[in-house]
Order: sequence, then structure tokens, then C-alpha cells
Amino acid sequence: MACVSTFRNTLTRSSLGALAGLLAGFTALAVAELTASLVRPEAGPVTVVGGAVIDRTPAPVKDFAIRTFGENDKIVLQLGILVLLGLFAIALGILALRHRRVGAAGVLLFGIVGSAAALSRPDTAGVGDALPSMAGAVAGAVVLYLLAGKAAPAGSSPRDEGAGGGWSRRGFLTTAAVTAAAATGAGVLGRVLSQQRGQGAVTSRNDLVLPPPASPAPPVPAGAQLKVPGISAFTTPNRNFYRVDTALVVPKVDADTWRLKIHGKGVTRSRTYTLDDLLARPAIERDITLTCVSNEVGGPYVGNARWLGVRLSDLLAECGVQPPSRGGKADQLVARSVDGMTLGSPVEDVMDGRDAMLAFGMNGEPLPFDHGFPVRMLVPGLYGYVSACKWIEDIELTTFDTYDPYWVKRKWARKAPIKTQARIDTPKPFARPAAGSVTVAGVAWAQHRGITRVQVRVDDGPWQDADLAVQDTVDTWRQWSYRWQAAPGGHTLTVRATDSTGQVQTEQRARTVPDGASGWHSVFVTVT
Repeated sequence: MACVSTFRNTLTRSSLGALAGLLAGFTALAVAELTASLVRPEAGPVTVVGGAVIDRTPAPVKDFAIRTFGENDKIVLQLGILVLLGLFAIALGILALRHRRVGAAGVLLFGIVGSAAALSRPDTAGVGDALPSMAGAVAGAVVLYLLAGKAAPAGSSPRDEGAGGGWSRRGFLTTAAVTAAAATGAGVLGRVLSQQRGQGAVTSRNDLVLPPPASPAPPVPAGAQLKVPGISAFTTPNRNFYRVDTALVVPKVDADTWRLKIHGKGVTRSRTYTLDDLLARPAIERDITLTCVSNEVGGPYVGNARWLGVRLSDLLAECGVQPPSRGGKADQLVARSVDGMTLGSPVEDVMDGRDAMLAFGMNGEPLPFDHGFPVRMLVPGLYGYVSACKWIEDIELTTFDTYDPYWVKRKWARKAPIKTQARIDTPKPFARPAAGSVTVAGVAWAQHRGITRVQVRVDDGPWQDADLAVQDTVDTWRQWSYRWQAAPGGHTLTVRATDSTGQVQTEQRARTVPDGASGWHSVFVTVT
């Protein structure tokens, strides 16, 4: 019986130690959140550690995360960090029952790791970014030291409730409850203050009145949108437009204080622009399809929107920039975001006459924060990681030999023209359509070249021409449909496209790294 009693006492003490560790970790995060709201919300420990993890993640792993979790990859990463922190906190809490100082020191060590991660981020604002992690760690260490002493007081056990000479279990639980309440209050206050800090940006977006375009986009042709159930809408609503980036906290930039600097090699007149400067310029409105390089064959990371902005080539010309074909000194344009992201675009492509722009409007409204408010860059025909910088604040002219931007350092290609692709939207994989006439339909894209032909194959049969929707512009995707007389049984439907240069979409399968996926999209269906 004595052995059983000892085991139970040990188990109880371990449980209290684990609870002490979790409360210490919770307190650390809550205090860090509150401190970050006063310093800079982006300096919170989960955000900076998550960002550091993303920065050091190999391209294949990042590609796997997007394939597996889609646009929820950041949430999964943050939850993973919290789970690991919880497990370490439990371990430190149990350790602190015997070695209080060692356990508390372990919490401080996590503060050092968070501070180092904050200072290593490309968007760091300086030593102040280390304060949230350290403040949280100190608070967590103090809580663990105190609670560990109450969970395992010298000369007593959890059964000694009410006995003199030590803390009681009731006392521990009371203190733990007070600690949890205080930490919760700190976390809620931090969240409220962080939201208030971003209120100026929200207000500036709500107050923004978009100018009428000097060069409006022509109306989308009536025949560009096919009346086929299940096919992607020609214009992707903002709420459905894909988002792939590394920002764990979406930047909220105040339009009134936003600035864009253009400088660097071959720039004879460096300039800094405000949003009002851009709004006062002749605006262009264009329908442009964007594609992420992480889009697998048949994947969802492609969308079409109507963008409003100013020609990027005009701004560059004002600064004296010339493309390499005309003797310009720079062949790479490096765009920098407020969160430190860098993207490199070929100067020649930006200035060759295509509708490369700095956009401030999307589908008739100011850019959503998720998509780069107040200003983002986009270049038709190039994958987003080399052209579509969101929350842009700096443009530097340089050379490909001199500088490697963020994704190039991670083994992605320096130049990335979008590959010709076609996708089957309907029927869905493993659908069970009825025998007879079945409409197979989808979208195809080859931005800045355009789609001239789409073909569908059933099983190993011959390629058959699909009917093409009316083309809007060469910079947008194009819908297609094919009427199939379906016989009962299992069938594989395959699609391929041809662009205006005569290039047929390759059958060769390639993953997204280093310059975009390739291959034919297929779906298997069972006709009943």
C-alpha cells in the first residue's frame, strides 16, 4: 500500500508540475503578445519563430506543405509551434519540481531563441523586436519558479492540505487560477491593442476612393464565361482569390504613411512616391490572370481579376531606367515588401510593353489586405514569386549576377515565365456522371501568349478539339468545354493546351521546384 501511495503522490506532483509548466508557457506567450502590441505586433514570438522556420525550410518541404495544407499551411505551422512549446513547457514544469532554477532557466532559454529569431528576420525593426520574447520569457520563468515551489514544497506532499510548514495543493490551485486569469487578461489586452494599432490602416483603406481609369479595360466579352455548372468563374471574386506568401501576420499598412522608393543601378533620378502620387497619375485597368509557382498540375493557385494601377514602366522611365536591350545597366528589378520579402523580375520583361503595373485596385475595390494593400506589383506572364510583390515599399535596380532574392536563395529559378497549362474543372475527380452526354470543361492559361487550342482525350483514344470560349486578352485564362458521349465504366479524361506561339503543353511531368509544374491534367470518373 505504501508503494501505491507513493506512486499516487508522485503522479499527482507530476500533474501539478505539468500544469505549472503549461501556465508558465501560457503566461510567457500572453505577456509577449501584450509587449508586442506595444512594440510591433509582427515581433510576437510565435510569429518570428514561425517566420524563421519558413525562412529555413527547404523548397521541397515548403512545396509539400502547400500541397498538403493549401492556404492553411501557416495555421498548421503556428499550431505546430504551439504544440511543441506546450510539450516543452510540460517537461520544464516537471523538471522544475526538483530543480526550480533549471526549469526557470529553460523558459529563459526559449526567450533567447525567440529574440534571436526576431532579430534575424528580414523585416526586423531593431533590438526592440527582441523585447516581446524576453519579456514573456521572464514572466514565464517567474511563474514557473513560484508554482513549482508550491507544487512540491520541502517537507510536505500533496496530501498535506492544511498542514503547517508548506504550501497546500489548494494553495497551488488557487495561485494557478489567479495566474491563468491574469495571463488571459494580458493576452486579450495585447490582442485588442494590436487590432487598434492596425485601425489606422483599416480606416485608410475604407476612406480610399479609387480614381477612374484613364485606360479602362474593355468589357469582358459575353462569350468569355461559359454557362457550364462547375467551371471556374472567369473573374475570381476577391474572397476566393488564392493567397500564397510567407506572412504569418498579414501586414496592415496605413495608406497615408506608405512610401515607395525607386533607386539602384542605372537610376539617374531616385524617387519616392506616396499613394496620392500614384492615384494622381493616369491609371490603367486590366484583366490579368495570376499564377503561383507552387501550383501543381490541375491545382487551385491561379485566379483572374480586374486590376487598377499605374504602369510600372512609366515610373521606371521617370527615374531614368533603360532596359538592357537599350543599354540599361540593370537587368533585375528587386521588389521589397514591408515584411522583408524580396522578389526579382527581369527588367526587360517589365519594360517590354506588357501591362506590368503597381496595382492599388482589385475587382473594383481597394486591394484587400491579404492581397497587398495599399499597393502591389504584378507582371503578366511571370509566376508570382518573381513578379507579384505584395505590400511593396521598395524597388531596387540591380543585376542577376549581383543579388539573389528570397526564393532564388532557396533554389528556385531566377527567371520564371508561366508555363502553358490546362485544368479540368468538371467533372471532378472520382465523379459518377450518368451515361450519355457529359460536358467536360475547365480553364487554360498561358499568360502574355494566350491560348489558341485545347484538346481532350478519353482514356487512350485520340485527341479531340474542345470548344473555346471567347478570349478576353492574352493575359487572361480561357475557358473551354467538350461534349463527351460517355459510356458506362471507368474512364480517364486528360486535357492539354496550345498557346499562340504553337507550343503544345508538354506531357513531361515536373514538380513545382524550380520553375513551375508541368504535365497533363487528368481525372478519373466512373460513368453509371
